[in-house]
Amino acid sequence: MITSEWPTENSPFAVPFLVQQVKFLRRAGADVDVFFFRGAKNPLNYFKAWCRLQWEYRSRWKQYDLVHAQFGQAALIPWPKRLPLVITFHGVDMLGHLSKTGQMTFRGKLLVWLGRIAARFADAVIIVSNEMKQNLPDSLTPHMLPTGVDLASLPELSKDDARRQLNLPLDERLVLFVGNPKDPLKRYDRAREAVDALNRRLPARLVLGWNMPHGDIIKLMHACDAMVVTSLQEGSPTIVKEALACNLGIASVVVGDVVERLAGIDGCEIAADHEPETIAAALEKVLLHGARVKGRDAIRELDEQVITEKLMRIYRGIMKRDRPIYELGDRPFVSTESK
Repeated sequence: MITSEWPTENSPFAVPFLVQQVKFLRRAGADVDVFFFRGAKNPLNYFKAWCRLQWEYRSRWKQYDLVHAQFGQAALIPWPKRLPLVITFHGVDMLGHLSKTGQMTFRGKLLVWLGRIAARFADAVIIVSNEMKQNLPDSLTPHMLPTGVDLASLPELSKDDARRQLNLPLDERLVLFVGNPKDPLKRYDRAREAVDALNRRLPARLVLGWNMPHGDIIKLMHACDAMVVTSLQEGSPTIVKEALACNLGIASVVVGDVVERLAGIDGCEIAADHEPETIAAALEKVLLHGARVKGRDAIRELDEQVITEKLMRIYRGIMKRDRPIYELGDRPFVSTESK
């Protein structure tokens, strides 16, 4: 597995769903080595990663059945292609990077162009939301496989217990925002504007979930009364699925696959547009619902074990050699650049 988004000491909470997927793949019998590099939007870093991969793995290719590139930009590293290649596109790598005004940036266009080229040579292409199909070549038939949630590992907490553990007040309405407040695509400022508008008729406080252990984010989902999603761009946001697994009501703008995830769940609302007042109105409905939602039942099909079984079927479908995949243990080998 090749990725530029593996958690590190400097960014330990970046993409826990990748670690989770590796863990479940190994449980399912796959022997997974993880090759990590940090792209940081620098072409030189990609070239260095390419050189390092060729050097470190030059005598090891025959021991593998396939390469799985997580995020489209990672698919540039294992060329020339020696093994079957699977690419999972997660968001901006196939939707393109947007500016604050919602316009495609030059970098976004370049990412999509490179992704389209890589996809043409891949043996299997996975997308996490149907929105991504519009930018893929028409000749391709991608697999639609959202990121999963490990339902069995999520603790069951009452709202009061979660608030006590996090030292949050028991008598306030709390609205959760999860994401980097400095990321313009997450639009933390828009969430604050929406909660400010809400407070003119219904008192509530915005709580930020960021730069903390994943377990504390889950506790926040149990502690809060609603979650707000104001992102300008998403693929298949894991936080939405995790919030539903915690039976937390959600108010969201139309983005990624969120509309599909919230469909038919009482206590969840989709804002008709991205204006603060519209988002505030959706939040008000969620808060006045006054009870936990039946979100966990709605996402049973996205349990990580189910997703892993589907991913393993994709792997087996493209393997060119019919030999078993052996389980080697609990921890994946991780190759990283020296600090």
